[in-house]
Amino acid sequence: MSTPFKAILATEEDGKAVARMTEITSAELPSDGVLIDVAYSGLNYKDGLALNGNLGKVMRALPMVPGIDLSGTVRESSDPRFVAGDDVVVTGWGLSETEWGGYSQQARVNADFLVKLPPGLDLKQAMAIGTAGFTAMLCVMAIEDHAITKKKPVLVTGAAGGVGSVATTILAANGYQVTASTGRPETHDYLKGLGATEILDRDELAQAGRPIDKERWSGVVDTVGSQTLATALAQVARHGSVAACGLAGGNDLPTTVLPFILRGVNLLGIDSVYCPAEPRSRAWERLAAELPKDKLEALTEVIPFDALIARSKLILKGQVRGRTVVDLRA
Repeated sequence: MSTPFKAILATEEDGKAVARMTEITSAELPSDGVLIDVAYSGLNYKDGLALNGNLGKVMRALPMVPGIDLSGTVRESSDPRFVAGDDVVVTGWGLSETEWGGYSQQARVNADFLVKLPPGLDLKQAMAIGTAGFTAMLCVMAIEDHAITKKKPVLVTGAAGGVGSVATTILAANGYQVTASTGRPETHDYLKGLGATEILDRDELAQAGRPIDKERWSGVVDTVGSQTLATALAQVARHGSVAACGLAGGNDLPTTVLPFILRGVNLLGIDSVYCPAEPRSRAWERLAAELPKDKLEALTEVIPFDALIARSKLILKGQVRGRTVVDLRA
């Protein structure tokens, strides 16, 4: 008989989604895939939505184990690519949307979703990076693939969040000047510690300006969208690039074609959920090699599994900075 283990399970009660800590067995997990002993998961904004009433219907079917990422060790595998004892990381691929996610001490996951942990990272560090850090690296890779220069700073919007924090750290470690945009004055020292050379109040980007403005940025990593993205596009230098990966400020884009046809600016959409295997592995290898581990430690807080639901309420209020790692063994 399977031994019970802890998991957060979201079910429908009186027409509402309710997430609670419970116990399940491996027999209740999805029937196909690689069985993983989960060591760590992360707390992302989407996780906050799932854990607090399934806001935005991010979980498309119930019951569901939330958690959009996980790291752990293979327990059982019938796939020749993975054997018992392999350390693996999973981000995206519909976890917590259409596939059971990482808030469970065991998970059974499609082998195609798994990435073997690259040398230089342990399981906790992998979740300190998590979906947010993986997305940040995809943003950096995208703007670098479009010949970004170091003549002007790179702007990172929403810089104190998970994606922004890791993007700031990676860019600074690779020799870029980073201007970090945030609306939280208490994070200024934190961002400078990650390598930001300048702090920009987010209100400067939230106001509509000219459709094409003074060239300020070699490139942009944008997590905000809406007017912030529109303003940033108008300020990107000729042939610069903007990687767009978020919509914290809204999903609209009140801009014109002028930055694109007068300056050749590139707007690059980042899909970290269904990213193909080759760039996915390349991003994890670069994270292992290039992300300073002391900076990663500085932007990370580890919490026990039992504290997750309470902490998830804070991320929806914008009161969580950097990365929160959930220790499922604690």
